[in-house]
Amino acid sequence: MSTGALSKTVFVVVAFGLLAAFPLMGGSYGIDLVTKIMVFAILALSLELLVGSTGLVCFGQAAFFGIGAYAAVLLSPADAPPSLAWLLPACMAMAAGYALFVGALSLRTKGVYFIMVTLAFAQMAYFIVHDTPLGGGTDGIYLYIKPVLGPWIDLDHPLTLYAFTLACLVLVFGFLAQLRRSRFGRALDGIRVNEQRMRATGFATYPYKLAAFVLSGAIAGLAGFLFAVKDGFVNPEMLSWHMSGSVLIMIILGGLGHLRGALIGAFAFTLLQELFKSEAVFGSFARHWTLLLGLAIIASVALLPRGLAGLPGQWRERLLGRASRRAEVNGVAP
Repeated sequence: MSTGALSKTVFVVVAFGLLAAFPLMGGSYGIDLVTKIMVFAILALSLELLVGSTGLVCFGQAAFFGIGAYAAVLLSPADAPPSLAWLLPACMAMAAGYALFVGALSLRTKGVYFIMVTLAFAQMAYFIVHDTPLGGGTDGIYLYIKPVLGPWIDLDHPLTLYAFTLACLVLVFGFLAQLRRSRFGRALDGIRVNEQRMRATGFATYPYKLAAFVLSGAIAGLAGFLFAVKDGFVNPEMLSWHMSGSVLIMIILGGLGHLRGALIGAFAFTLLQELFKSEAVFGSFARHWTLLLGLAIIASVALLPRGLAGLPGQWRERLLGRASRRAEVNGVAP
């Protein structure tokens, strides 16, 4: 194993270890916040599969996220706790089904047209739940009874939900890491780099892209389910273009092309939001937290073009560049 691969593995193991130990030191607010961050990390991983691995810039990821959340509420009985064994797969299947429908049509376009078509389909889903009584309209709907799995798992308890969300995050991360190393993942990389060449070598690129799109929708539906269970409430804003934009910013902030970048970006983006909203830190200016967040994102993109995950590589290149220049000054071959 190379030094770079080893450092990445160590980072991931340490990060998940810290998340597992966090409930021992974090209070109720911290546990709720980190649960929220982990949900967004799963959502960011779903988009990383499209943007970072396949080169498909989807601006409608919030639709699959919101469908998973609304399905969790609408499919739950009103008088008894729903079973996690069927509710979670159903939510993921509904999100994946809509992704199949959207992907089958939008993947026939390219570039900016693909972005606009995915945005249009997401806005259609948004207005369905916003303007009809199906999803409670603008008021949203509540999930009063949380899912259970026999006597072992009751997601109404914050610690149980935290542990379950962490387990889902680890499974999604591990699955996508293995997927990227598989023949399917290498084909997606080839499509991202040069789709025309992949077609010339005999690959039918459309089924590969559609499969990635559907898988991404299913993972986003998982994140939506977890978000609905965490808050016990869903509203149309979960499907809005603001949410899609936020997830896209997360993976750019963390670093495109890196699974760990999706994790880092979700943590950084959400923590920056909480920091800039804090009146204890910024006083009355906290009301303008979106301005502060925008400035922070612009600065990070300008100073860290590879994202936060690429920061060690940038430092290493700078150090090697300085050593090379010193060697040239001293008359030694670098």
